[in-house]
Amino acid sequence: MELPGFAVAVWMFVCLCASVVGYPNGKVREACSSMVPCHGGSPQLSPEHTITVNGTEFKPGDNIEVHLSGPDFEGFFIQARNAEHLDSPAVGSFVLADRRHSQLLTCGRTKNSAVSHTSKAKKKDIKVYWIAPGDAPKRVQFLATVVKKYRIFWVKIPGPIVSQPDVLSPTPPLRATSEAMSTSLPVSNISKPFSASGCGIMKFCVRNPTNCDPGSASCFFLSFQQEASSVFIEMSGPSEGYLAFAFSHDQWMGGDDAYLCVTEDRRVHVSTAHLMERRHPLLDSENAIEDVSWRLADGVLQCSFRRSIHLPAYKGRFNLNTSYYIFMADGEASEGGLVYKHRRQPLVTDGPYNVTGLPQDIGGSRAPRLIKAHGALMFVAWITTVSIGVIVARFFKPVWSHSFLLGKEMWFQVHRMLMLTTVMLTSISFVLPFVYRGGWSQQAGFHPYLGCAVMALTIFQPLMAGFRPSRHAPRRQLFNWFHWSTGTTARILAVVVTMFLGMDLPALDLPDPWDTYAMIGFVAWHVGTDVLLEIHSYCLVRKAVEVIEDDRVQILQSLTSAEAEGRLFKQIVLTIYVCGNIVFLVAFLTAINRV
Repeated sequence: MELPGFAVAVWMFVCLCASVVGYPNGKVREACSSMVPCHGGSPQLSPEHTITVNGTEFKPGDNIEVHLSGPDFEGFFIQARNAEHLDSPAVGSFVLADRRHSQLLTCGRTKNSAVSHTSKAKKKDIKVYWIAPGDAPKRVQFLATVVKKYRIFWVKIPGPIVSQPDVLSPTPPLRATSEAMSTSLPVSNISKPFSASGCGIMKFCVRNPTNCDPGSASCFFLSFQQEASSVFIEMSGPSEGYLAFAFSHDQWMGGDDAYLCVTEDRRVHVSTAHLMERRHPLLDSENAIEDVSWRLADGVLQCSFRRSIHLPAYKGRFNLNTSYYIFMADGEASEGGLVYKHRRQPLVTDGPYNVTGLPQDIGGSRAPRLIKAHGALMFVAWITTVSIGVIVARFFKPVWSHSFLLGKEMWFQVHRMLMLTTVMLTSISFVLPFVYRGGWSQQAGFHPYLGCAVMALTIFQPLMAGFRPSRHAPRRQLFNWFHWSTGTTARILAVVVTMFLGMDLPALDLPDPWDTYAMIGFVAWHVGTDVLLEIHSYCLVRKAVEVIEDDRVQILQSLTSAEAEGRLFKQIVLTIYVCGNIVFLVAFLTAINRV
């Protein structure tokens, strides 16, 4: 008995929609421009919540405290915009005061330019800090969208307007100093901008993305330039609180020589630290660095300092004439300068390097090779082999029923080959994270549990197929139902749930929201093809029915011959479908390679 393809389509779309409708986790980038939640209905007219600030004037680089308060609410979305053009993009960036209830989002090209909720938990008050950019407009107004309940929300609640003084006198650049200075001015004590012009020629550089400009708001930059018996180090990148790098003997945290640039009360402190496994870094009481300078503006943190190649008097400081793996991480810091765990995987070089040796210009990866291989193999298995194998088994039995391959019908051999390839790829991919972690991961959420369920179903499916009854046996119909339901459940768990969750895990973390849209596109592509072929098969069956007017008896022609009429159409659809799957696969593999 064949099961309708529409059931698969409905099942997959229901599961998919359930995972993407609404924004209980606060990731509302889709509403960056309109600030309207995708809840349906109309916004309320009279707001119950208010926005307050601790000042009415600002200069570029200043911090302004912003409060959102009122009756209990579940969600919120805060931006600052040009008061003269409220439909313009968000202005400036924010720093969090409470990371449990609020999170930073990037709207447009400005990092951390909006703040939203982290969960549906009820809250009465939210406090954040707005950092005025160097190119801020004269007058800036704060806006907030507040969600009380799913259908009860207010959009663009107007807040106070803050403005710049009428006259801004230019401030001359300051000389480098070892003392931390206030970031309330749009300049810093870094004497000149960081440059990548000498990378690979005069200094050793690590850049992510590859070949990025350290002046860019999306560039993580680290350089080492040897000067006699010391090394001058520059570090730059977008940061919510701190930037750090470390030298390590391996690709695991623990026993490492670390250096941190941490923002605290509009100041930047640069210090050395020692990393003990996955614990909080142990800051040194005495710094082994000198000539410290820094800059903090427009959401980009930069710091530079000098240290000797050899530091025998300082325990835990590595000699810089030896090869090490290089880590680079960023994250949030509290008002007291306490650094929080980085939310995403640190940038790690692909091998050990000597920063005082031959100058090089290299990149790094935030995803370990084994995790990349795990993701790549899963994409190959569940985007290509499984999907094509299901289409062949469902719609190509009549088309290839008279073609044989190795003594069996061609459709069956192709289906079996693709499904066994899926089992092999999934099994290899399943083992890789355990090899990388050395055991079970407690930090991957539901992904490993769902992965185990998918692996069990993947193994169970071919074992069940090995005991398939003959075509006309009484139990064949029962087998067909079990075979279909097991395979369909495995596909939905793998594609719609497990892979959706896995793409955003810190160990892989594909570009967001591109990864979500691409996966939705693939699911729609597969369901659309399935529905198209289902409609085509239905039309062939209708065409095969002849109505004899004399006795109103319907005679059903041979389904095999009717299906043969549509052979060319199905082969064209299959060819287009396979090409489309390859396009999606190449896109995902390219994204994995760039992480």
